[in-house]
Amino acid sequence: MHKDEIKGAAKDMSGSIKEAAGKATGDRELEAKGAGEKTMGKLQKGVGSMKDAARNALKK
Repeated sequence: MHKDEIKGAAKDMSGSIKEAAGKATGDRELEAKGAGEKTMGKLQKGVGSMKDAARNALKK
């Protein structure tokens, strides 16, 4: 597992929490920030997965 996958998962989780808190409190700004952070986390996880796949392909 690549470090970007781990960092991305953390951002995804943090974003989900912020988004839920924003929805619960009616804070649209917090909700939007959380959604954005969640998206960035998913992208970072994907980058980490691609790096892992490339590294594994080069080892063969």
